[in-house]
Amino acid sequence: MDLSDLIDRNAAFAPDKPAIHFAGSTLTYSDLAERIAAAARALKSQLGVGRGDRVAILGLNHPDYLALLYACARLGAMLVPLNWRLAVPEQVFILTDASVKVLIVEQGFAAVVEPLKQALPETRIVGLDFAPSFDDLLASGSGDGRNPHVDLSAPLLIVYTSGTTGRPKGAVLRQEALVWNAVMSQHMHDMTAQDHVLTVLPLFHVGGLNIQTTPALQIGATVTLHARFVPDATLEAFARDKPTLTVLVPATMQAMIEHPYWNTIDITCLRALTTGSTQVPQGLVDAFTARGVPVLQVYGSTETCPVAVYTRVNGDQRANSTGLPGLVCEARVIDDNGNDVAPGIAGEVVVRGPNVFFEYWGNGAATGEALREGWYHSGDIGMRDADGHFFIHDRKKNIIISGGENIYPAEIERVLAAHPDVAEGAVIGRADPKWQEVPVAYVVCRAARAVDARALEAHLLDQLARFKVPREYVFVDSLPRNAMGKVQHFVLREWERN
Repeated sequence: MDLSDLIDRNAAFAPDKPAIHFAGSTLTYSDLAERIAAAARALKSQLGVGRGDRVAILGLNHPDYLALLYACARLGAMLVPLNWRLAVPEQVFILTDASVKVLIVEQGFAAVVEPLKQALPETRIVGLDFAPSFDDLLASGSGDGRNPHVDLSAPLLIVYTSGTTGRPKGAVLRQEALVWNAVMSQHMHDMTAQDHVLTVLPLFHVGGLNIQTTPALQIGATVTLHARFVPDATLEAFARDKPTLTVLVPATMQAMIEHPYWNTIDITCLRALTTGSTQVPQGLVDAFTARGVPVLQVYGSTETCPVAVYTRVNGDQRANSTGLPGLVCEARVIDDNGNDVAPGIAGEVVVRGPNVFFEYWGNGAATGEALREGWYHSGDIGMRDADGHFFIHDRKKNIIISGGENIYPAEIERVLAAHPDVAEGAVIGRADPKWQEVPVAYVVCRAARAVDARALEAHLLDQLARFKVPREYVFVDSLPRNAMGKVQHFVLREWERN
């Protein structure tokens, strides 16, 4: 059995049920199963894709993204989703690193084609929506569309990490990781075949792909897919399509709340909104709960597929907590010697379970550093309370050590964001001859508002120890972010050096 068989089984049980709504059209489960089978036949017979080969896709969200995923599962091949926000040299690096055999590319991103031909002349390129097109490829396929010795242990995805600290690494996820990740998502959301998921986050990231989308398809639910996040279209979908579940990151939650129609459109069709990816300001959570929508939090990473720690529908919600370890995985908080720390003490979060990645593609040293005795060392700092609920503080590499004290930028950022004139803020460490490092804040003010450093200092001193208060406030128009809305602190550190 492979992962695509789950779609076939759902097609057998409910062939006419909508699987994917997209741009005014609908694929039933029968249609989706046929599309997957045709894609597998074509990839194998026309492009020679075999077990272990890499197939990349560069494009916005599209039903064929998912058809390709399950076709690769059927063949034992690996899908490499490409972040369309990256520059062409960054795309070429990933495609070269993964040695892709086939690239499916949407016309809007065809600028990568010529550089890729030079870097990887053996790579076959197929247009998603231009000749030679994906539809033409599917029409030419023949044969059974399967490869021998393929089961759930086969690697399926190479998802390149967001590169918040430098060059991205390709996390390899097996098919079974998506099975167990889905089990936890279904547990988290009380998800059933009757649910309707709205997907607006990019499928090139495990958040958009695996928090709700693949779990929904694997249990027989319906997915409405948007090419990309657009606030107007998302609000319209709440009113028109009545989804029961969706995922938004804090940046997209903020965009919803600031939309002029936010208070006029009924969003109570949602049984729950799921968020995560970074620290979630309580004000964002409160804005949705005030509208009658429960907010769930999930913690994880590319390497955990990503579901690892979460809160549940109607579960025990604790302020600023990302919940409990998932149904089929373990999570701990450890010190630098690998020992568990006591409740309330900060340490590194480590995760173990069948959802955890297999390796970093072609990077044994990084794999060995991150995976030790089956435990994934996340590089995230957090703590547990006495009941085992997790609270995530920050990335280990972001910690500021000032006069021997650990300062977590996310803690300062959370207080900064609570100031009425601050849209967002990010904090990094600056070298200091006396204290080793001191915190510095980069601040984006709300439109038509202004605030000075003295007012911000007074606001922070009201809630934080003096040693945590930034020594300088740098006012900027925007903060550098990756595709999932995480602030790229390493870019801010580069700004500091320059």
